[in-house]
Amino acid sequence: MPNDAAKKARAASTHGDAGSLIAAAFDHLPGAVVLFDHERKIASWNRSAADLLDSRADSFHAGLPLSEMLSGLLEQGAIDLGSEMPEVWHRRMLAAHSDGNSFDQALSDGMVLRVRVSRSDDFLIAVYNDITDLYGRERELHDSRQRLKRMNEISVALTGEKDLDTLIEMIMLEAKELTGADGGTIYLKAEEPGQAVMVDGKRIDRRTGGDRRLGDRRRRVSCPPAGMAERRSGSDRRDGRDRRQTRETLRFAILRNDTLGIAMGGSSGMDITLPELPLYDLQTGEPNRTNVASFAALTGNTVNIADAYNAEGFDFSGTRRFDEMNSYRSTSFLTVPLKDRKDVVIGMLQLINARDGDGNVVPFDPSLQQDVEALASQAAVSLDNGLLLAAQSQLFESLMRVMADAIDRKSPYTGGHCTRVPALTEMLAEAACMATSGPLRTFDLNEEQKFALHVAGWLHDIGKVTTPEHIMDKATKLETIHDRITEIETRFATAKRDAEIAFLRASQEEGADRPALEHAWRELAAELDDDLAFLQLANIGGEFMAPEKKERVHRIAARTWRDAGGRATPLLSENEVHNLCIDRGTLTSEERKVITDHMEITIEMLEQLPFPKSLRRVPEFAGLHHEKMDGTGYPRGLTRDQMSVPARIMAIADIFEALTAADRPYKQPKTLSESIRIMTFMKKDHHIDPELFDLFIESGVYLDYANRFLKPEQIDSIDVDAVLGRKAQ
Repeated sequence: MPNDAAKKARAASTHGDAGSLIAAAFDHLPGAVVLFDHERKIASWNRSAADLLDSRADSFHAGLPLSEMLSGLLEQGAIDLGSEMPEVWHRRMLAAHSDGNSFDQALSDGMVLRVRVSRSDDFLIAVYNDITDLYGRERELHDSRQRLKRMNEISVALTGEKDLDTLIEMIMLEAKELTGADGGTIYLKAEEPGQAVMVDGKRIDRRTGGDRRLGDRRRRVSCPPAGMAERRSGSDRRDGRDRRQTRETLRFAILRNDTLGIAMGGSSGMDITLPELPLYDLQTGEPNRTNVASFAALTGNTVNIADAYNAEGFDFSGTRRFDEMNSYRSTSFLTVPLKDRKDVVIGMLQLINARDGDGNVVPFDPSLQQDVEALASQAAVSLDNGLLLAAQSQLFESLMRVMADAIDRKSPYTGGHCTRVPALTEMLAEAACMATSGPLRTFDLNEEQKFALHVAGWLHDIGKVTTPEHIMDKATKLETIHDRITEIETRFATAKRDAEIAFLRASQEEGADRPALEHAWRELAAELDDDLAFLQLANIGGEFMAPEKKERVHRIAARTWRDAGGRATPLLSENEVHNLCIDRGTLTSEERKVITDHMEITIEMLEQLPFPKSLRRVPEFAGLHHEKMDGTGYPRGLTRDQMSVPARIMAIADIFEALTAADRPYKQPKTLSESIRIMTFMKKDHHIDPELFDLFIESGVYLDYANRFLKPEQIDSIDVDAVLGRKAQ
């Protein structure tokens, strides 16, 4: 390395020529200036250049070629090459020292030089300016812009994600990438409503302590009056815990650890079985401030811990046990609350073991903590939206099921129909989507369309809520609120009694022919009994009412009986005659119209609901399941070509469920073979879609449904080839 005396001698020897004069002109500037001659050898330099290069190059003197100067810098390790090979850098620098070029170069000691090369007369002038501070500020600005850009990208991605599990996973992965964390957890805040307390057989309101049954709103006290024992029933005397209060916990939503290869929750498909973290002590009700996650949730503050094993104020005994079991070392923790728009904590983001560029575990950088908090803020908004959508979807689903259950409970004649039809509809729709051959191979439903069909299945009979029970449940022809056959039986009994009284009175008269009178009376009584038996049988509606039977009803109606006022009154009213003359079944044409109108009402009710765009076909799917492929169905009389595939699917599901239902009090459930045989005839008569019915059989959906919903004795074998019109192989 040249000493100061040699340096001054070299400078003195060169300051006599033109190059020296030019270099001397730059002595007052802080930038290092080096002049190269036409052979690109060092001709002269200023003082700053001597200070900069003489200490970093192996040899620096007049006449030194640029190539050797660069090699000297490499040999002394003065250049920060990054990932670039030395020979590549050397060639690039030789080329860069050309007129008009400008470039930056980092040195190994952290200094950054900005090099500008220009030509003046016979010299190539290279100016090396120290821009370390400027470069650092530019780097910080660039990094800041990149972080801002990335945060915007993350925000857009989070806002656009609709699936809650995927959203939670995105938040976790982005936070890990941002901090270089080895693992992390997202908790969601959960609330479990308090349980009712029974006192002397009465339910006590958990909010007020009053008797809810009596509307009592007495203020609850924490203990019974002095000298009095709390009067709880034995079934409520469990473990001393007050179960009336709402229980708040942190529930694991996702868990990741790269080193241990753990991926649970989110879209992993693996459930997290770890227990929830209580925010309050289950026994005392005191806030749980010993766990770092619950502490951050309770206070709403971020907690940054450099080393969990040396942290004060928190209990990491569970973490230590986990580490011992898995040969792991949990060190740095960053726990950030996720807050909604109202600044209420809805979850927690916890990151573990930040890593530097070399993979070493380090504390979480406070500057990155701000970025994580910003990410958490954006994530919380998206997460809150997702949770609200999930809650609304759950509420909507519950309302659908409540409505369907109300319809099923309204009449025992429908049983669990509104529950089973959507299940079978979705099973057959899924089989149609999976078809790879045949006419349905191009059919498919996206998730929104599947949900629309799901909604339609649950609401397909909502119109029945307006159907009167006495029509829906009409088991006999004369049934209204009650079966009016009992009134007719009373009239016949009265008519027989009157006939007997008339016989007895007549027989007491002088000269009466008692045997003849008795014979006439007994004939009349037998005739009345026969007519009543006929009406009782006709009332059941199990046989076709031929014209001669209708005539007999009218003849019976012409008979009279005397009411309580002694007035002669027909045995049958006009309405009773009208009902008893029903050709088949128990419903009049007017009542049948009321029954079939439930489809029109279903469509009207559903069309009044402000469904979003994805659910606007629900009224169509739900309201056409009584249509037939030949156009003879109701309510619209549509043909197969006028109906969508989902509507035709629901028609098959509705029929098969009705045939196999075992909870109808008016009929015995049919077996699989009986039901399939009936539907085979319906297929031939163009009442149901033939392609969907074949798929229903060939895919085995009928059997899957039977195994889920039918009684074992209903499940018998069927000849699939015969049903499908194929010869047995």
